[in-house]
Amino acid sequence: MPVHPLEMIYRDAVHSSLIENLGLQDHEIVHYLTQMLCGFSEAENLYKLRNHLGQPIQELEEMLWAADPVFGTAPSFEAEREARRKIGDYALFVAGMFPEATLHGPYSQPSLGELIHIGKESYWIVSLFNQGEHARDAKLYARLSESFERCVLGLALVRDQLTPDQMLPRPACVR
Repeated sequence: MPVHPLEMIYRDAVHSSLIENLGLQDHEIVHYLTQMLCGFSEAENLYKLRNHLGQPIQELEEMLWAADPVFGTAPSFEAEREARRKIGDYALFVAGMFPEATLHGPYSQPSLGELIHIGKESYWIVSLFNQGEHARDAKLYARLSESFERCVLGLALVRDQLTPDQMLPRPACVR
């Protein structure tokens, strides 16, 4: 039973794009991307990482700084895992749904290739947390990293299927 009002629409679009069109036979990734789109349909969820003042971080470079427990501001390796998960989600969402965000905006933007590299790397780092409570999720994040480009393409296909009233909020760099 769908919880989010757009969940069925997103699930059908993601399923069609990934499984039917791209042959990525991974229902767990379909579910993950569906939930990610549902989450990002609420504008306040787009920039979940916060700086030391509690303000949303909108620049990818600052997000990476917030995810680094050694040289950056992440207070622990667990915080690094969570920040890298959010960075992976953000990179996948922007690269797939709003690739034009890499072309212009009020913030310095990475290229689409850099965004994809950072997203893949972030999911790969999350997959390295493979002990205890994170053991099961680690395999999913490894597959997300391995399939990142196909997921980006799948989200681009999803974008093409959505009507204007089903579209997701645009990142600040695309306004």
